[in-house]
Amino acid sequence: MSSHAEAAHEHHGPPAANMSSRVDARVLGMFLFIASEIMLFGSFFTAYFFVRVVNNPPEWPPHGFHLPVYVAGINTAILVTSSFTMHWALTSIKRGNSAGLKAGLVLTFLMGFTFLATQITEYARIGFAPRDNAFTTIFFCLTGLHGAHVFVGLSILLAMTTRAFRGHFSAEHHHGVEIGGIYWHFVDVMWIVVYTTVYLI
Repeated sequence: MSSHAEAAHEHHGPPAANMSSRVDARVLGMFLFIASEIMLFGSFFTAYFFVRVVNNPPEWPPHGFHLPVYVAGINTAILVTSSFTMHWALTSIKRGNSAGLKAGLVLTFLMGFTFLATQITEYARIGFAPRDNAFTTIFFCLTGLHGAHVFVGLSILLAMTTRAFRGHFSAEHHHGVEIGGIYWHFVDVMWIVVYTTVYLI
């Protein structure tokens, strides 16, 4: 019996799924998930601009409502910096530097946690509630949606950091860091869009 026939005889179950030679299936899955999340954020941005255009207030935010632009700007700088530490963590493990991976992940987690804690503090001191009017409702919905994604990102970072300290990643096997990093970069970019739209424009 030929080797080809032997392989066909020994194989059980469905044939192996076709995989792209350019994009790993796990990475592609994360990109598709992010695409669905962009559509989710898009619906909230649509609601935000609908409220803003239909009401057509003489000033925005409406009179009597003030947003902490300066504090949110510092928070933005913290989150953007965390993208660089996440990139450092990934490039470190690609070179076999586990110490750089651990340091990068810990710093990224701490900055993400600082961002979320600052946002919660902002909510407590901002002086208005979601039920006050359409502006306050969409403000809390849009920023809260992003905050929920930061929380998910922190959970992923915590899992990655735990695995890093247990030695689960190497220069040959680091997809867990790469995929988690893609999600974190998405969270950072999306906040830049939210901050620019809600706080600056």
